[in-house]
This record gives sequence, C-alpha cells and structure tokens, in this order.
Amino acid sequence: MGPRRRILKNTAAEAEQFRSRAAIAFLGVLLALIGLGLWYFRLQVWEHADYATRSEANRIKLRPVVPGRGLILDRKGRVLADNVPAYRIEVTPYEAGKTETWLPALSKIIALSPEDIERFEDERRASRGFKPLPLKLRVTEEEVARFAVDRWRYPGIELVSYLNRRYPHGDLFSHVIGYVGRIDAKDLETMGEGNAALTHIGKTGLERYYEEALRGKVGYEQIETNVDGRPMRQVGHVPATPGADLRLSVDLDLQQAMVTAFGDMDGSAVAMDPRTGEILAMVSLPGYDTNLFVNGISNADYRALMDNPSRPLFNRNVLGGGPPGSTVKPLIGLAGLDSGLRRPEDKVFSTGTFYIPGQRRGWRDAHGGAGWTDLRKSISQSVNFYYYKLAYEMGIVRFDQYMRKYGFGEPTGIDLAGENKGVVPSPEWKRKRSKEPWYAGETVNAGIGQGYWIATVLQLARGTAAIANGGNLVRPHLVAARRDGYEAPWTLLPQQAPPRITDNPDHLRAVQEGMIATIHGGGTGAAMARGAPYLMAGKTGTAQKISRKGSVSFDPHNLPYHLRHQALFVGYAPADNPTIAVAISVEHGGFGGSTAAPIARKIFDAYLLGKMPEPVPTDPKHVRPPLPTAAPVDDDGNAVVAAPATAATTTAAAATAAPKPAAPASVNTGAQATRPQPKPEPTR
Repeated sequence: MGPRRRILKNTAAEAEQFRSRAAIAFLGVLLALIGLGLWYFRLQVWEHADYATRSEANRIKLRPVVPGRGLILDRKGRVLADNVPAYRIEVTPYEAGKTETWLPALSKIIALSPEDIERFEDERRASRGFKPLPLKLRVTEEEVARFAVDRWRYPGIELVSYLNRRYPHGDLFSHVIGYVGRIDAKDLETMGEGNAALTHIGKTGLERYYEEALRGKVGYEQIETNVDGRPMRQVGHVPATPGADLRLSVDLDLQQAMVTAFGDMDGSAVAMDPRTGEILAMVSLPGYDTNLFVNGISNADYRALMDNPSRPLFNRNVLGGGPPGSTVKPLIGLAGLDSGLRRPEDKVFSTGTFYIPGQRRGWRDAHGGAGWTDLRKSISQSVNFYYYKLAYEMGIVRFDQYMRKYGFGEPTGIDLAGENKGVVPSPEWKRKRSKEPWYAGETVNAGIGQGYWIATVLQLARGTAAIANGGNLVRPHLVAARRDGYEAPWTLLPQQAPPRITDNPDHLRAVQEGMIATIHGGGTGAAMARGAPYLMAGKTGTAQKISRKGSVSFDPHNLPYHLRHQALFVGYAPADNPTIAVAISVEHGGFGGSTAAPIARKIFDAYLLGKMPEPVPTDPKHVRPPLPTAAPVDDDGNAVVAAPATAATTTAAAATAAPKPAAPASVNTGAQATRPQPKPEPTR
C-alpha cells in the first residue's frame, strides 16, 4: 500500500462557501427578527383590545349580586312574605377539586345531611365546573364562625350572605302566596343564563304567578384579584334591581277568621268584594307550612304531607271542584227568566216528583211536594221540582249557553296558575268522553247542580258576586297594587271591564229577593239570620256523594265520614249594599244549611262587625293528623328557641287548647241554633 496523496485546500472556495452560508444565516435571522417584530406588532397594535380585555379578565372577576325578592303585603300593609339575612356555603368544583379531598373535613365543621350532599352531587354533575353551587343553604352562626377560622384550608369554597325567604304566617296563606324553592335544571332553562346566580324561584301560588316581578334583576360587582385569585378591592359595580313589592287585597284578620270558622273541617272558601272582584280571603283547608319548602323539604316531612288523607298540598280553590248542588239555582232561575221560559210570578205545582213525559222513573223532591211555587219560593225553599221542569223545558243546549255566560266551564282568570275550568254538562262534552248519547234525564239532573257538573268555589263566588253587584261578572284577583322600589308609589293593577250576565234589572231583583228570603224569609238558611244586625242573601246547597235506593233517603250525618255529602253555601252581605260575597264548600259536611251557612255567618260578622269567631270544638269523629312545621326564625334569620314550659304555662296552654263544652240548647250562641231544628233536605 503506497503513501496517501496530500490534498491541497482551496482557500478561495472555502471563503466563498463561508460567505454564502453566513449570508443565508443572516437572512434567516433577519427574517426571524422581522417575523418576531410583526408578531409583537400584532400583539401590541392589531390585537391590543382583545388581549387587554383578556388581561383585565384575569385581573378582574365579576361577582353576581342577587337582588332582594319583592315583599308581599296584605291590604293593610302587614307582611305576608319577606326576606331575612342568612348564610350559605357555595362550592366551585373546578377550584375545590375532588369531593373526597375536602368533604370529610368540611363535614366536621358544618353539619351536612345526606340530602345536602346528594343534592350537591346532582347539581355538580348537571352543571359546569366553574359555576358556584350551593352545598348548604342555611348555615348557623356557630358554623359560620368555625368555618371562618379554617377558611384558608378550603379553596373554592365560600361563605355567601344572602336573603332567605320567610313566611311569617306559614300555613295561613299556603295556597294563596305559595312558596319559593331551589332552582333546578328545568327552571334554569326557562330563566336563562343571566339568572344563573339565583338560587330560588317561585314554585306555587302568587310566588309562581308573579315570579318575574318578584325576582328583580341580577347585578354584578367588579372585583380586582391578585395572582392567586384572591379578591383585593372592588373597582366597579352594576347594582341589582330589587323585585317589585305586591300588595294583596286579602285581609289577614279575615283570613284568620275564615280558618277559625272551619275548625277541623276540610274544605275551601272564598270571600270577595263583589264591586271590584278583589279577593278578601281565600282558604283551602288544611294548609301546610310553606317554610318547609324554601330550602328543600326533608323526605320525612314530605311523606307526612303526601300521606295525609286530608291532602294539605291540594289547592281546592284552584285545582278542585265538584257538583255545585243547589247553589246554582239562583243563576239557573235567572236563565229561565232571561230565556223567556218563566216570569218571576209564574208558578208551577210541585207534587214532589217530576216525570219526563213518557217515562215512569221520577225525579223526587227530597222534602216532598211544595205546592204552587214561583221563582222566589223555589230559591228560598230550594224546590227541586221547579228546576227539574225548567231545565227540561230549556234543553241542554240552551242550558249550557247560559251557564257559560255566567262564568262556568271556563277559568275565572284569577292570578294563580293551573286553574281548573270545571265542566258544564253538554252533549259535546259527553261525546268526547263516551259513545253514549245524551239523555233527557241528564238534563234534569243538571237543573239542580248534580250529574256531570263540576264547578269550583271561585266560579261560585264570581257568579254570586255578579248577582250582588247588579250583573257584572268581575274577575277575581288577589294582587291589588305593586311598587317598583321601596320609595316608589303604589300602582293599582288595571282590570278589564266585566261582561254582563243580564240586562234586565227586574229579573235580577227577583233572584235577589229569593236569596234574601232564603235567610230572612224562613228559607233553608234561616238559622244563620238569628241576631244579625244586617241583611243577608244566600243559597244553601248539598252535593250528594251517594244516590238514594228506591224511595229511601240517607241522613248524611249517619253515613260514614268519607261518604257524607258536600255542604255548600253562597251569599253576600249586606243585601241592600253588598260589600262581601262568599262561596263555601265543606267536605263531608252533610248539609249546607247546618254546616256551611254558619261558617258564612261568622265570616260576615268578622268582616262587617269586626267580630272574630270563637274556635270550633274538635269533632271526635274526625281529627286531622298532625302536620310537620318548620322551625321559626326571627327577623335576623336566627332560629327561635322556645323557652322551657313551666307548670303554670303548661296548665294555661292546656286549658286554652281544650275544646269548650257545647252550650245548652237554651243559651243563645249567635250563629248556632238555640233549639233543635228540623233537618234540611239533601238538595238544599
């Protein structure tokens, strides 16, 4: 192998190659610098506004400000629904981390029930991780103090002050005001993301119907934070708009009088001003403590309400209804006059049993033949024969037209959601539900408020008010006025002009005279007139739950409780210048004249004379099961702890709660009978 050949370097070529590579490198660096300059120019000039906004967002956090919910007041300005200060624990899942890392330690500081944890987990799974979620809505002052000491241990968990809804009168207005409850996913879809900071929404009653007005508008605060996200100072804010306050037409004292007059009986009642349609009082009994639902009712309490045979959660005035019985006879009589089939002085001879031509089955008057009967007597003595014959001659088509004209078969328009429109018997209604034809006997039954009839107490009160005020079918309403701000004046809510039920004052006067004779002329409501310093007009009624067998009638008071007839009454007072109209339905009450009419008298006395009724002794055959109640709170939102009862206070309370013995027959007890009275008939 020979020696390697020595290669000589070309210095000029290497220098040229170096210069080429250096030029390329320099060009690359230059292009990079130009690109970097353009990038900085883009950041600093072209997209300055965008990045400035992002920077500001990192420095400034928006904290929602929840508005105070509007107050609800009675007609005299007394508070029926207000707000008390409270604290809740909110958790932001994204910042707090996994539940297992903080929940066990937090549970040692704040008492968390399994329902609180379960509700939080459900909301966490259904919402975004950066949205604060309530873990517990009512935190005690002691728990607030304990959490404040260890606050630094729980990032993403905050103690938030807010206003909690409170109902000072609990079950007294449960079916009127209703209650607010915690917002669920369905509610949030309806409300929109702009209201995501809210925790409660109206669920029933006026709280639901006027939700948008009571809710107000959410505001926000601009909070400057440090690099760790801790708040430093407030740099701006948009104030929240408080909800509107509502002033009801309902009177607290009359509402209490109505409940007291019922005693332990179940049922419903409406009192309204016939001149304006304002509801003066309205109850559905039994009621329930609405405070139980504000922050979530426990399973035990909810089950106790659901299992109660008296159905305290059922709003009988709005959702209920049943046969009106004889309480619609004044309006049916008016239809007979306006249709031209009858004149006020026209008489029919009541034999006690009405027969449809060509049929052997008779429709009986429970109290026998009444002889010659005109309109006024038919109302005061509740003569079924008169209305059997009138309905048959009128025919179901015309009958249906007049009853709808009087407001039956349609919602009254009261400011409560879900109102039942009821049923007026008609062939069209039956055709939709049955393949059977309409029978003439069904028309006869409709003439005394039985059969397929379904009327609500609100409809009966509205129709009675129209008779009292001269023929105007006014709209019942609960809210009289609103104000948008504490310093703002009250604004009356406008009402539409009411339709007329008749244009013949003579016909209406004849019906009014028959209703006055019902009470002051020896009619079926005569017992309630004793000692009254004012004139009343009314009509008793009884809606049967079971039919007679052959010629045998049942005494409702001897029937099992659940089979007793529905006791009804409608009326107004003073009859010469009506300012209050009532409609009353007592479930399992027996007869209208003996059960519902005395309740009406007590309501009239409370409103016109300021005389509050005495508590009614408990019926030993029907004692309401106990209902759950929420722990009371004071104006500062703190739980009220009852003082321990002493022997003296216990004895006094027992004496007060004990029912008073019944008065002897010779003692005058106002609305109560002073001597044994003949039993009224089932259709009265």
